Amino acid sequence: MRPRDENKELLIRRKAIEMIVEQGLDGFGVNKLAKAAGVSPATIYIYYKDKDDLIVQLGMEVASHMMEYSFTDFTPDMDFAEGLKIQWRNRMNYFIKFPLEMEFIEIMRYTLYYQQVSKMLTKNFGSMLGPFVQNAVNKKQLLPLPFEVYWSVAFAPLYQLIKFHHQGPNYVNSNFTLDDNIMAQTLQLVLKALKP
Repeated sequence: MRPRDENKELLIRRKAIEMIVEQGLDGFGVNKLAKAAGVSPATIYIYYKDKDDLIVQLGMEVASHMMEYSFTDFTPDMDFAEGLKIQWRNRMNYFIKFPLEMEFIEIMRYTLYYQQVSKMLTKNFGSMLGPFVQNAVNKKQLLPLPFEVYWSVAFAPLYQLIKFHHQGPNYVNSNFTLDDNIMAQTLQLVLKALKP
């Protein structure tokens, strides 16, 4: 068995994400990936059992990186407004800095592969966000809401602004750019909606 080469593994992962974002999962295969990465298919099998394992591992890696980035400088015992502001800023910065990963996760979200990624996210995000939300409710800084309602109000506006930022010109604004001012303005509206 050949030894692992970190640079080759990184190249394979990067090319796989690029190909999935550009061509979707239907056109993605180990042979095409090997050609794009300039390696043999056997090299890919050093790192991954098969195509499915590769896709799941990529999903786990990108989701873990996103989660780690999201929780920088965040603790579950923060006041709600401050904690949500930190999460928004971190998520905005992540998606602007890593647009390819953002598009990859969006593609993954609507596949069966995402079930395995989602289990990991639910466990890890839940251990931080569950106590954060419960503390905010206990401090009367947040309305008690079903999780899905909370998530929709707390994060959907941010994700839509990020999509507008990446899409560029739209039917209303020829040059929309998400910045700190727009983020802060939108966050204030969200906080107002979630306040008891």
